[in-house]
Amino acid sequence: MSTSVLPGERPDRLEEECAVFGVFAPGEDVARMVCFGLQALQHRGQESAGIAVGDGETVVAAKDLGLVTQVFDEATLAALEGFVAVGHARYSTSGGAASWEAAQPHISAIDDVLIALAHNGTLVNTSRLRACLVDEGVQFRSNTDSEVAAKAIGQVTQATHHLRSGIRRAMEDLSGAYAMVLASPDSLYAFRDPNGIRPLCIGELPGGRGWVVSSETCGLDIVGARYVRDVAPGEIVRFNEDGMHAEQGVPAGRPAACIFEYVYFARPDSVIDGQSVYQARRSMGRILAQEAPVEADLVLGVPDSGVPPALGFAAESGIPYADGIVKNRYVGRTFIEPTQAMRQLGIRLKLNPLRSVIEGQRLVVIDDSIVRGNTSKKLVQMLRDAGAAEVHLRIVSPEVRWPCFYGIDTDTRDQLIAANMTLDEMNAWIGSDSLAFISLAGLRAAVPDARCQGFCDACFTGDYPVEIPSSVAKKSFMTKKDFEDIYAEGDQ
Repeated sequence: MSTSVLPGERPDRLEEECAVFGVFAPGEDVARMVCFGLQALQHRGQESAGIAVGDGETVVAAKDLGLVTQVFDEATLAALEGFVAVGHARYSTSGGAASWEAAQPHISAIDDVLIALAHNGTLVNTSRLRACLVDEGVQFRSNTDSEVAAKAIGQVTQATHHLRSGIRRAMEDLSGAYAMVLASPDSLYAFRDPNGIRPLCIGELPGGRGWVVSSETCGLDIVGARYVRDVAPGEIVRFNEDGMHAEQGVPAGRPAACIFEYVYFARPDSVIDGQSVYQARRSMGRILAQEAPVEADLVLGVPDSGVPPALGFAAESGIPYADGIVKNRYVGRTFIEPTQAMRQLGIRLKLNPLRSVIEGQRLVVIDDSIVRGNTSKKLVQMLRDAGAAEVHLRIVSPEVRWPCFYGIDTDTRDQLIAANMTLDEMNAWIGSDSLAFISLAGLRAAVPDARCQGFCDACFTGDYPVEIPSSVAKKSFMTKKDFEDIYAEGDQ
């Protein structure tokens, strides 16, 4: 579904935190290349955008709130001259609401040398690291974990006088999910957490003109780079005038690539760890048709991520596919406050049903996930208002029962509908004629070509590959019933 959110709303969606992009290409307009790369990755973050460029002597940066095309114009890009650059598009999870200070890349000083860091993911030990750095006299301008990582790398590098050693030492202290790109005045670095939770891939420009690092392969495609490989879990890769050099920064841990990249986060034209996202989504729909068949007249996909699995469901079930829901592609993040009457329209600002297609029809509606359930409830009612005879919801991810701490915006368990209701209760509350989710085994079977040997599916299972501090987990793991029990005890 669309990631657009009205002011004052909480998104009823799993939201990716960020996109990162990096280029080392002497003789090329690297700032412009990063700008195009970030536009290809805009779906991963729409709150702020930034680019930092190194010219061999120093690093300069430009960043602001808004979409990539709102932040950068010709004049801004022309001022960013150099041959190494990193960029970032942000959706805030750790670090709270959007602000200029929280926008990335984060700049950190190592003596008289500047570095710029862009981070996708979330660290789970930020509080401890921040406290240690503050004790050492480090000052912070934001409350993001990404700035903590940047300052940690800078602080350690001051002691080692070697940036790669500083990154490696800092990686030993960082805990959680991170795919990072870092620019020094003359080099580009890319490194990834030992579990490989967030994606990061490497591409080469034609004719050996340089190197590109991107959160997804669609970022490589837009600048004409050839996919080479993914950054391995725990690996540090450096790009400079001597070419590409890779070394293991920290030992690889339990493989745990985020399986939700295939369900929703990644663009369908991307390839993650060797697996086509589009083909994975088609397979999800096909498997879901086998697991949860239903008699119906039409299969509809909720744009955009629900369309490929809807095609797979239709092909497997023999039920015709139809474009019955139209997405308004120009409703992005907005700072214009809607009226209360407009707010009550809710989902119609983003999606609108085709009455001529769905009136009187029994519908199978394919969507990627249900988080709080509010959007699904509005969607079902919208389709009924347009004349649908029946609405059967089919979801191509298992029930989201646990919060994510690795770079995805999910609430505490008391806000997750599947953690607080049975399947029948959810179906009744949403108002659908039937409701079914793909099984975890079915979801895993839909990604047979992924080279990674394991996935993070903690939002479905509660099995976290990186330990969550008890101070964070205590409140986040509580369901509505847990809160009710506590209040009841307090009344006794």
